[in-house]
Amino acid sequence: MSVFRFDRNSAPTQDQSERYMIGEIDEERFGPGGEIVLTEYPEAFYLQDNREGIRILYTGSKDKHKAFKEVTRRMHRYDQERRPQAADVH
Repeated sequence: MSVFRFDRNSAPTQDQSERYMIGEIDEERFGPGGEIVLTEYPEAFYLQDNREGIRILYTGSKDKHKAFKEVTRRMHRYDQERRPQAADVH
């Protein structure tokens, strides 16, 4: 299947939306304030990172692990950014 990445000013095309982003959905939110949103469709996963303005469309049910792996990676990076560095602690 495919992975489509979009920046802050773009989103899935109408064709992609009509083809993959239909049917019942399940939405999960991650991070402080729920800034990372993962929406599961029957044949796609749509990841929105509202902090960075990134959107990723994973097409095909076999890509579920890729979507969750990306959520985990982003959460880990945000956790590292929030922690004070040893040099910053007095």
